[in-house]
Amino acid sequence: MSRPRILLTGANGQLGWELRRTLLPLGEIVAPGRDVCDLARPETLTETVRRIRPQWIVNPAAYTAVDRAESEPALCHAVNAVAPGVLAEAAREIGAAVIHFSTDYVFDGRKAAPYVEEDATAPLNVYGTSKRDGELAVTAAGAPHLVFRTGWVYGGHGLNFVRTIQRLLAEREVLTVVADQIGAPTWARAIAETVSLVLARYRAPEGVSEDVGLYHLACAGEASWFDFAQRIRQRMAAAQPQQSLAEVKPVASSEYRTAAQRSPYSVLDSGKLAQRFGLRLPPWTECFDLAAPEFGL
Repeated sequence: MSRPRILLTGANGQLGWELRRTLLPLGEIVAPGRDVCDLARPETLTETVRRIRPQWIVNPAAYTAVDRAESEPALCHAVNAVAPGVLAEAAREIGAAVIHFSTDYVFDGRKAAPYVEEDATAPLNVYGTSKRDGELAVTAAGAPHLVFRTGWVYGGHGLNFVRTIQRLLAEREVLTVVADQIGAPTWARAIAETVSLVLARYRAPEGVSEDVGLYHLACAGEASWFDFAQRIRQRMAAAQPQQSLAEVKPVASSEYRTAAQRSPYSVLDSGKLAQRFGLRLPPWTECFDLAAPEFGL
């Protein structure tokens, strides 16, 4: 029996890089570059899917430059909203299933408790709106699908908050970090391993039909960006005791202006995932301790 073929987009991205490793035991990974699979040109994707004929389409690729998206809304919408819908429609045509990734940015942060899948979306910026529209497009296409919302993702591959804070701690004497935006830092490898465990349940794409829908997938607990930066500093100080590190001070969002408005609270409740699949990520502090060696910490 031949191994199922998995079309993986964005394999060089932070999450895609991890998925390429964790999905490998489950099938033949086809991970075309942007020259073959360019989500910025959604009109080309149907033919790509028809040619590759995968049983699974796993789509972590996204336009993630949140602030730049405010000045590039058309490009952001093409990649994050139109392209996922086209992929899902092509999946329906060939009998494949879709695994798509979304974000906590679909919420406005007015809730005082972790968001569940049934909560109304109300994105505050172009990026969040595009990701919300991508969720809707995948759902409307009618292919078997799972959509995983996550947030505050970091990993050993590529640029992210951890890498940035490490660099700034070594360069500056004082580092100010936003303390009034709350979320749950989530390790890309933990996301990839969890999703791969979900996919391992299915003998065929149509098996997804009984579990179709939206699932939150994030580490337990919550933190501010300031809390996360403090945790990074603690690990860095322990790993490099001779290194002079910046003092980390909290700052309000109002003092740190960005082009895109951010949600003050975007913690995700992953209870549905645990109930359906028996999988739950550990607290973000424990996950970061597991991830720390990737960063030399």
